[in-house]
Amino acid sequence: MPRQIETESPDKPIHAQVLAAAQRLCRREDWTFDLLEIVRALPHLNERSVRTHIVSRCCENAPKNHPHRWPYFRRVGRGLYQIQPPYRQIPSEEAGAYEQPPGDARTANMQTVRDSAYSREPSAIHAVVTESEGWFVAECFEVAVITQGRTLDETLANLRSALALHLDDDELARTGLPPAPRLLVNFETSALASEWPA
Repeated sequence: MPRQIETESPDKPIHAQVLAAAQRLCRREDWTFDLLEIVRALPHLNERSVRTHIVSRCCENAPKNHPHRWPYFRRVGRGLYQIQPPYRQIPSEEAGAYEQPPGDARTANMQTVRDSAYSREPSAIHAVVTESEGWFVAECFEVAVITQGRTLDETLANLRSALALHLDDDELARTGLPPAPRLLVNFETSALASEWPA
């Protein structure tokens, strides 16, 4: 019978819940875990979102498909992942493992800003929009939804449409979102004026 992780706080980001589950369920001799163990341990989350986070968003040797990634795991075999050394710890009950991530100051600051947004608005869907090669790409944190458009307005319209298709009553209940969640969108671009598009 699979071990289940106690239900996490609904305002805790999926990546943090996945990391905490992996830290609790991994084999301590080599810090490896099976993808399906984590999916089964987090039944309150959408299975597709958990899988996406393990195989792509939190896996440092996965193809770079997402603008925001966390280097928690490394794929070492089919369905088998290993927790990276900086994250090899048993999470404490008082503080989530994501609150003080190891790494350089830039990464830590980005993580702190992002996580504080979650804690301020736990009943909202958070998305980030980035621009690359003439396309705007929007990616959600709480649910596995990514879309794009040629303009910012088109991208936001596509994002709302994609969320309407993705979110049914069961999905809203699994993610802890209210029936009509708010959408909070951040636009990320270079801080250097010389790199801004003309």
